[in-house]
Amino acid sequence: MTRITVVGSVNMDLVFGLAELPGPGQTVLASSLHSEPGGKGGNQAVAAARAGADVQLVAAVGDDATGGALRKHLQDNRVGLDGVVSLPVPSGTAAIMVGSSAENMIVVAPGANAHLTLDSRQVRAVVADCDVLLLQLEIPPSTALAAARLAKQSGATVLLNASPAGTDPGALADLAAATDVVIVNETEAAQWHWPVAHLVITRGADGAVHRTAEGETHVAAPEVEAVDTTGAGDVFAGVLAAGWRADAGHALLRAVTAGALATLVPGAGNCAPYDEAIEDALGSAP
Repeated sequence: MTRITVVGSVNMDLVFGLAELPGPGQTVLASSLHSEPGGKGGNQAVAAARAGADVQLVAAVGDDATGGALRKHLQDNRVGLDGVVSLPVPSGTAAIMVGSSAENMIVVAPGANAHLTLDSRQVRAVVADCDVLLLQLEIPPSTALAAARLAKQSGATVLLNASPAGTDPGALADLAAATDVVIVNETEAAQWHWPVAHLVITRGADGAVHRTAEGETHVAAPEVEAVDTTGAGDVFAGVLAAGWRADAGHALLRAVTAGALATLVPGAGNCAPYDEAIEDALGSAP
């Protein structure tokens, strides 16, 4: 079983259901509102665990009721919390607006995520003791870079989901030098200018593209009637990390399949399919 450490954010998501997403300066009424656990780090950790990996999470939550709820959600999904710290600040929160066409808009208040460091000896030990390290950019870039370098020194494979966009180019250049696999969507790909051994570009319903020095491979996704695309990219990254060391090609196929299945479930925190569902979908594909 692959040992994965995810270093990233955990949030409580406030999800608004809308007929249409608002334009600039426009006020719209929501048809529904609910809250659920989220954050790119938490979502990807849950996805990797449901896909069969042994997962530890390095993250920061607030010392509030939200922090307790986030911890319980992760524990319920077999995510190890040896690297999760509680800080005297609010937990991260995200406002997610989902339109009737399944597209979304997201605003994040980082809260404790903005204060995540590798200062603790226990946290550093969790990062060093893994086969695969998975990172995103909803935490300080300096923390992501420190984690990438520590994991590489320990012989781990480093995957970076370079999202959200907008991180300082100097920090991205340093991260690229310490990363084996970069995962971006098509918008983020246009802003990624640094060479890496493997560049994986997610393309929504069109699957994904895997680029290396030898060329590129297109991986198709199964056709589904999407309900909500929120979290599908996180599911893709988590499932890809879970299988990358064993077989990168098969991991890509499983990742696009899991990402498609994730769009059938509203919200992000619980949309990741389990290993059996991914394999069933692959078995029924033409």
